[in-house]
Amino acid sequence: MLNTKRRAFFEKSIYGAGLGLVSLQAFPELVLAQEAKKELPGKDASKILAQYSNQLKFEDLPSNIVKETTRAFVNFTGVTIGSCHHEAVDIAIATLSPLSASRQATIMGRKERFDVFNASFINGIGSHVFDFDDTHLVTNVHPAGPIACALLAFSEIYPVSGKEFLTSLYLGIELSIRLSNFVAPSHADVGWHVSGTHPTIGAAAAVGRLLKLTDQQMMWALSLAASQPTGFRESFGSMTKSFNPGRAASNGLLSALLAKRNFTSSNQMIESRIGWAKSVSQAQNYDELLGDLGVRFETAKDTYKPFPCGIVIHPALDAAITLKNKYQIDPTQIQSITFKGNPMVLELTGKKTPKTGLEGKFSVFHSIAIALLTGKASEKQYSDQAVNDPKTIALREKINVLVDEKIPKKSGDLTITMNNGQVHHQFVESAIGGVENPMTDEQLNAKFLELMDGVIPISKSKTILDQCWKTTQLSSMDKFVKSTASR
Repeated sequence: MLNTKRRAFFEKSIYGAGLGLVSLQAFPELVLAQEAKKELPGKDASKILAQYSNQLKFEDLPSNIVKETTRAFVNFTGVTIGSCHHEAVDIAIATLSPLSASRQATIMGRKERFDVFNASFINGIGSHVFDFDDTHLVTNVHPAGPIACALLAFSEIYPVSGKEFLTSLYLGIELSIRLSNFVAPSHADVGWHVSGTHPTIGAAAAVGRLLKLTDQQMMWALSLAASQPTGFRESFGSMTKSFNPGRAASNGLLSALLAKRNFTSSNQMIESRIGWAKSVSQAQNYDELLGDLGVRFETAKDTYKPFPCGIVIHPALDAAITLKNKYQIDPTQIQSITFKGNPMVLELTGKKTPKTGLEGKFSVFHSIAIALLTGKASEKQYSDQAVNDPKTIALREKINVLVDEKIPKKSGDLTITMNNGQVHHQFVESAIGGVENPMTDEQLNAKFLELMDGVIPISKSKTILDQCWKTTQLSSMDKFVKSTASR
């Protein structure tokens, strides 16, 4: 049971938030239930988040949340090492190498070392540049990369066990998702890139917890992070899209370290009338941010991509690959292709004539074309060469995309008409990789090893993969992250 001090804290905090305390069973045994389904007042939101972050222990996490956070780390590690030689990572390393005298921290998959801020930034670029990272489908935020990058860099200057690392990784993911839900959808509607804004605050909380900040210092850390929102949706299809999570990682780390030294800030930066939430969105839902905190786990809804492209394209890819394999479709015999999907398909991925692989990741036209040409959609199908292949260009000219508000983002409807008049149709209710149709552990393993192919030896890849699954058993995350470097 909770000791008297912790119990009193939760009763005071939750009643103060207007939640109502219905039952007392867990935190770790405290179950916090809402008195009613209503929007919560914003008073003391920063304080409540700070206190939750500082009170959180590994034992407070249900086994399924420990498992899902581990899956997020497996996915993150494979994607980040797999992308370590991408041109965007190369440019960042070449630019920052003359400017970083410190060699504190590892660039995953590489031999170069940097100070912790630049290392977290560069690894953050790598975690997102393939657009293959974890995704919370409601708001499309990709939370794990910036959080893990900040924590791993921090672990090279401060001892961190695997269990403590995973607890803080969960915290950063959970707060990033809740913040994203809190200001959705207007935050993204006005142009913000959610994976560059919310994870900054999540990373500050995650690192701050390991620093054992006081409640006051944690409020300052959250406030400092909230003062540094990064990125706009206009960057999609360019290297800057991955810059945003990279900066979220380094900004979050900096915020926590400054707060530890008592760099002061506001105690209500998130909820203030002239603070973060009101400035980055036109509407806020405090129930999404604070409701059932520690009981309702948004991390359980984190998902993992089977295809390295915009998540709203996945139903189209799922349908195209299914039809290609089922009917052995010859692309040269296709007369026309029609895809019906959610309006977000064209809004986010409507690039009809992409010129680069990065632009191809945000082109539903390219994606359907390469799926029908090759029967798959891996990173190789999103190279500059694949995007500019005459066969790809010719096929995407036959594709028509229609939007239907009644179709959710997880679904899609594909019709292929052949030259001989034959029609093939596939409706995807829930695309692979979503909450209803998640990637299995075996599929995550296969994705991990495919990404590692040609980057590091297979034996080393398997060792790193095994360590990821056993994160809670690792004595030192410093040793782990160093083991991912190229020798």
